[in-house]
Amino acid sequence: MDIYFEVKSSFGKIIRTTLSHWELITKLKHPEIEGKEIEVQKCLSEPIEIRKSSEDSDVYLYHSSYMRYYICVVVRHLNGGGFIITAYITDKIKEGESIWKK
Repeated sequence: MDIYFEVKSSFGKIIRTTLSHWELITKLKHPEIEGKEIEVQKCLSEPIEIRKSSEDSDVYLYHSSYMRYYICVVVRHLNGGGFIITAYITDKIKEGESIWKK
């Protein structure tokens, strides 16, 4: 697997994505996030809030401010690391148990 980028999250976990998965996110699911790799990486390393998914206890939603919106990066934590499931721009912080707030 070719790692496209990886970043140390605010939890100290190395979060990664492959180029093929990033292209799936940006070309098919959330084209608004294309070209925003730096913003996504910053969201993981310097979030304003992290929430745990109410549907899956291994999934975390990292949020950061982006203009008048938020970037949400959805990550699965596994074995001391993790990988990006998806990322998108939203008008509000998503639901789930708040586990960390700046």
